[in-house]
Amino acid sequence: MVNAFVPGRAALTPAEEAMVERRRRALGPAYRLFYEHPVHVVRGEGVFLYDADGRAYLDAYNNVASLGHCHPRVVEAMARQAAAVSTNTRYLNDLVLDYAERLLATFPAEIGHVMFTCTGSEANDLAIRLARVVTGGTGLIVTENAYHGVTAAAAEISPSLGPGVDLGPHVRTVPAPDGFRGAGDVGAAFAAAVEAAAADLSRHGIRPAALIVDTVFSSDGVFPDPPGFLAGAVAAIRAAGGLFVADEVQPGFGRLGAGMWGFARHGVVPDLVSLGKPMGNGYPVAGLAMRPELVAEFGRKARYFNTFGGNTVAAATAAAVLDVIEDEGLIANARDVGTYFTDGLRALAARHAALADVRGAGLFVGVEVVSDRDGRTSDAAAAGRIVNRMREAGVLISATGPRANVLKIRPPLVFRRAHADLFLDRLDAVMAGLGTG
Repeated sequence: MVNAFVPGRAALTPAEEAMVERRRRALGPAYRLFYEHPVHVVRGEGVFLYDADGRAYLDAYNNVASLGHCHPRVVEAMARQAAAVSTNTRYLNDLVLDYAERLLATFPAEIGHVMFTCTGSEANDLAIRLARVVTGGTGLIVTENAYHGVTAAAAEISPSLGPGVDLGPHVRTVPAPDGFRGAGDVGAAFAAAVEAAAADLSRHGIRPAALIVDTVFSSDGVFPDPPGFLAGAVAAIRAAGGLFVADEVQPGFGRLGAGMWGFARHGVVPDLVSLGKPMGNGYPVAGLAMRPELVAEFGRKARYFNTFGGNTVAAATAAAVLDVIEDEGLIANARDVGTYFTDGLRALAARHAALADVRGAGLFVGVEVVSDRDGRTSDAAAAGRIVNRMREAGVLISATGPRANVLKIRPPLVFRRAHADLFLDRLDAVMAGLGTG
């Protein structure tokens, strides 16, 4: 795993050692901790997390708390509804209907229904079920280092989980639209790869059901540009009889600074859109938005319910998130502060040779770390050192990509220029201290 704690690499205090051991005994060996020296988090407020000693960390990684930690309006809405009633969508209730209507109004007119889940994994699992029923196919196409969730069906299409988690025989992978290492037309190359994958499925007697992509290609290394490059791939999967599923768990809800949804930057309308973590600023609410004709076919053959998905507390919490995005102008903030921040990162890259490429949209940024700019040689070890030295400097980020060499930066949407300046100052000092050029 990228940026994982490995026992013995850092000197922990006796109290930290005891907590790590307690965690091992209670939670087992499959869980992972971040950073060489794990952070003991006890409180969060806005863009900051605080450890047990009261030290503040600028959180530039945790996109779950999309509005910042413990946003007071979200906390108040959650608590108020929890004190009234928390029940599921098998009862009539205005809250879930009001929220569904508001949410659907943020989509193109072709997207007319939404079904609620508790997690993004469940949303992608449901997307797979719908795609299979509607198309009659089972074949799924994803990028080579994609992550789409942890249910059995979602894990089978998540190569980033590593070689210990097998991909399904019905899954084909395609290279990410990497404009840094690729040459020529990124969109044409990506569309050709999807065409080839669909043809390979068909040759093996597997009818294509869907192309599923995270519209910012987060786990592949963050590839948002050029806008519009996804259109050819969407046309290719539809020509093969499949659907296009836009996984908006990470890029959605205004993070990219150009409207609510990442797919909109590419001028396409998905068939299905999966939503997750930022929807409730950390509360477990997620969903799948879709074209009505697709769920009509599904509904004729199967019933669906999710006992806690879309419950009344979830609806109230998610509605408060929309209120804050609108009232605080957070999409415009993501655009404006994101541009300022990315410009600052590019200025740093001009001074530090190890930072070879800065790419992003809004408040979602990837920075390529290399040992040789001319050769574009990935340097995962240097990326790991940067991530851990930034943690020591009080700034939390991580790394991503198939080579584990891309700094992954996703601050909350309430991130302001002063926070960007703090980040840039700390990164400049870290790079100078590492002597990476």
